[in-house]
Amino acid sequence: MTETQQAPLDPHDLAALGRASTATITTQLFKHGLRNTFLPGLRSQSPNAPRMVGEAFTLRYIPAREDIDVLEVFDDYDHPQRKAVELVGPGQVLVIDCRGDGRAASAGHILLTRMASRGAGGIVTDGTLRDIEGISRLELPVYATGAAAMTNLALHHAVDMQVPIGCAGVPVYPGDVMVGDGDGVVCVPRHLVPVIAQAAAEQEQLEAYLQQRVAQGAPLRGTYPADARTLQAYDQARGPIEVSSN
Repeated sequence: MTETQQAPLDPHDLAALGRASTATITTQLFKHGLRNTFLPGLRSQSPNAPRMVGEAFTLRYIPAREDIDVLEVFDDYDHPQRKAVELVGPGQVLVIDCRGDGRAASAGHILLTRMASRGAGGIVTDGTLRDIEGISRLELPVYATGAAAMTNLALHHAVDMQVPIGCAGVPVYPGDVMVGDGDGVVCVPRHLVPVIAQAAAEQEQLEAYLQQRVAQGAPLRGTYPADARTLQAYDQARGPIEVSSN
């Protein structure tokens, strides 16, 4: 595990990302040349949970080996999987690299309940989870490829925390910001959070207005993308922008 001190993110930027959809965020990242930021194949497993926005705490699995990964290893409270669950901070998102292998679960209901009780921001895995019925009732954002009953030890060996990983084919570095909604999860590189956050929130607001116009019968031409006349109508509809004195 590597520990690096990172400058704190602006809460206003995190809040702005929370107002933008993953679709909008991927568009903003695309403008800056990033095409591989959305984690394909992951779906929300916790319908009652809030939207997910939080800094990534990473955990890496490699393939299990039969003479090492036996049930007795879980007697050690410092087992990397257990330790990661205890170290994820409030608001942080545990991101697990399962190599896309869902034949055995990457975690289960008890561990996720512990994370929820500690105020974690969510969990993201490119593998599966066990006890999915219980997990679905948690108020913890949970994204995975689905369910599997087999324990993780059958196929996964936890080796590293807080190192760069690949999750669903997307590079995730510790401290990157994970945003999740009904479409899935997007990874925002940490240094780009202050660059795209406000722009994403503004794009979301504009597109909500354009969606309404189209629903009311407006044609795409002049509306989407918005021409000068539509933008003027949008500015008038949303009123004057308040400028903070801070």
